[in-house]
Amino acid sequence: MAKRDYYEVLGVSKTATEEEIKKAYRKIALQNHPDTHPNDKDAEERFKEASEAYEVLSDAKKRSAYDQFGFSGMNDFQGGAAGNYSNVYRDFSDIFGSGGGFSDFFSSFFGGGGRQQRGSYGESGASLRYDITIDFSEAVSGCKKEISFGHKIKCTSCGGTGGTGRKTCPTCHGSGRVTSGNCFFQMASTCRTCGGSGYVIENPCASCHGTGTVTKTEKLMVNIPAGVDNGARLTLRGKGDAGRNGGEDGDLILFITVRPDKYFVREGSDVYIQIPVAITQAALGASILVPTVDGTSIKVDIPAGIQSGTMLRVKGKGIPSLRGSSRGDMYIRVMVETPRRMSFKAKGLMKELAAELKASDSPTPMEFQE
Repeated sequence: MAKRDYYEVLGVSKTATEEEIKKAYRKIALQNHPDTHPNDKDAEERFKEASEAYEVLSDAKKRSAYDQFGFSGMNDFQGGAAGNYSNVYRDFSDIFGSGGGFSDFFSSFFGGGGRQQRGSYGESGASLRYDITIDFSEAVSGCKKEISFGHKIKCTSCGGTGGTGRKTCPTCHGSGRVTSGNCFFQMASTCRTCGGSGYVIENPCASCHGTGTVTKTEKLMVNIPAGVDNGARLTLRGKGDAGRNGGEDGDLILFITVRPDKYFVREGSDVYIQIPVAITQAALGASILVPTVDGTSIKVDIPAGIQSGTMLRVKGKGIPSLRGSSRGDMYIRVMVETPRRMSFKAKGLMKELAAELKASDSPTPMEFQE
């Protein structure tokens, strides 16, 4: 089967930045990682293909050679494009963390520089996701929210040891991994006997059944900072699942959804609002009260003769910055409203006005020509 273009594999353009390439690789690697698809050969191939593409496109010299000469340009590098995954392993560990799981698998899968004796190291706890929805006003001013979530904590009955009679796993001999395959291609996977810990418990703890952790539901008051935007993530360090063998606890990651506001539309730190004004106010000018994102109102001057759709800017009345004391601006779109129902007297006055303005300020009708 012919190899696909590396840019096509990652789904990026040839002008993609380093960060865009890394982001695309991360997405594909997460979706197709063999740890999450243990018996899916297609996913395994997609994972290897993306890793090979990333190895080339993340290296400036290799990328330049590939852009000039295609796959043949990789012959100048030892082992070809897929011969050395050290750069990929480094970035993979950086992207996904070095606490076991994906980065450990990657090390064994490609022969990278990860640890080999997993059982002699602590295993980091899993990070958890929590979705929270807040109102637009709460995002502007910040708020406190109580959340309730379940996570694994260290078992108090056994102190996290999992029980007594701990001994080296007879299947993996303490490495936490078993190797399968032939002399041409070998793949290491997590040992099922010990779950990758490298040891087994002869007398498992009755409370945690030998895992060293138990599930607990916890309530927590979290601070949502002023200025947070829709889709933002807040990380609460150490509030995820407990680590094993001295490994670090995982994190609790809050995914924030902000409900749309009835009047305001947000773009970055700026906000936009549409305000109706009467035709007389637009013609003569006026001072009107306009609501702000803080829940207060400010007086805004409408200049005489303003046209419908004109945008007025009010500095410093937008969204607070998450970093620092600055704020965005508020943009007011003036929409001139034409009266739909008028009294007989009002119609007469409008006719008089039309006659008066006809010679001086009446708009010229557009002429359409073929």
